[in-house]
Amino acid sequence: MPDNSSTPSRKADHIRINLEEDVRSALTTGLEKFRFIPQALPEIDLDHVKLDQVLFGKTVRAPILISSMTGGTQEAKNFNRILAEVAQEERLALGVGSQRASLEIPELADTFQIRSFAPDILLFANLGAVQLNYGYSLDHCQRAVDMLEADALILHLNALQEAVQPGGDTRFSNLAAKIEIICKKLPVPVVVKEVGWGISGKTARLLANSGVAAIDVAGAGGTSWTQVEMHRIHDPSQARIAAAFRDWGIPTADSIRMVRTAVPNLPVFASGGLRDGVDIAKCIALGAVLGGMAGPFLRAAASGDAAALTFAKEIAAEIKICMFAVGAATLDDLRLTHLVEDGEKH
Repeated sequence: MPDNSSTPSRKADHIRINLEEDVRSALTTGLEKFRFIPQALPEIDLDHVKLDQVLFGKTVRAPILISSMTGGTQEAKNFNRILAEVAQEERLALGVGSQRASLEIPELADTFQIRSFAPDILLFANLGAVQLNYGYSLDHCQRAVDMLEADALILHLNALQEAVQPGGDTRFSNLAAKIEIICKKLPVPVVVKEVGWGISGKTARLLANSGVAAIDVAGAGGTSWTQVEMHRIHDPSQARIAAAFRDWGIPTADSIRMVRTAVPNLPVFASGGLRDGVDIAKCIALGAVLGGMAGPFLRAAASGDAAALTFAKEIAAEIKICMFAVGAATLDDLRLTHLVEDGEKH
C-alpha cells in the first residue's frame, strides 16, 4: 500500500480550495433545459404536500442528501458536526468524505464520528473504490462503516481526478469484480457514486451487475475536481494538463436519464451542480430519489450552524413549493410529473 501520510494535508487543501477558488465545471448541469408545467389550480393544499420517504430502512423527511466532501482534518471535524446536526434536525441523509485517511491514521477517526450528533439519520460511510486495487479489503470497508455506525457505504469513482493528481491511484482494472465482492459480503447496502463527471449507461449496467444498491450519478455542472487539483499542483505542465479537463463529463440531467434508461429499477441519487430546491425537484421528476449537494452545504457550514440549518430549511421549502405549484402531493407524484425540455412542443 502506498505511503499516504500526505492525505490529511490534501484533504485540508481540498476544503480551502473549494471555499476560496472558482473550481466550477465549464459545463452546466443540463437542468436549465427543463421546465415544469405550472398548474394554476393544483387541487392540493400546500400543507398536505409530503416530502418524506423511506430509504435503506430510514425515514428521510425531504429528498436531500448532504453529499460527501469533508473529513480527515480538524476543520473537517467541525464541518461534519455542523452538517450532522443539521441532518438530524431536518432528518436528511448525510454522507461524509473519504475515510481513507482515518483508516491509515487512526487518530483522525474522530473527525468522522458524528453518529452521536445524528442518531436517527440515513448516514453513508465513504471510501474510494480504487483502493480495492491497492490493498483495501472487505475488512477496510467494514471498519469504515463501523467508524460511523453507518447505514450504507458509498464507494466513489474518481478515475480522472486520480489521473491528473501527482502520484494518483490509477489502477482501475478489474475493479467491478472487487466491488461485487463487497456488495455481496458487506452487511449494509453499497452505493457507488462518481465525483463530478457523471455515470454512463454502460457503467450503470456494470455496477448493477455487480450488485450495487443505488447509483449516485454525481454529474458535471458543479465542482470540477480537475480544477481543484489544478490549484494544488506546483508543476506548471501538470497543472495545464488538469486545466484541459474543465469541460469534461456528462451533465447531471443527462446522466440521470442515461442511468434510468440503462437500469430502470435501481435507485438513483442525483448530485453534481445542484443549487436549489427547484433543481432537486427536477431531478426527482427525471427519476431520482434524492438530490445531493456538497459545495453549497460546505459554504453554508463555513458561515456557522445557523446558516447551515437555514440553508437546509430553504432547500426543503423550495422543493415543497415546487411540488405544490405542479400539483404533486408526494414524491411519487412528482416522479410522474412531465418536464418540458427546450425545443419540445407542449
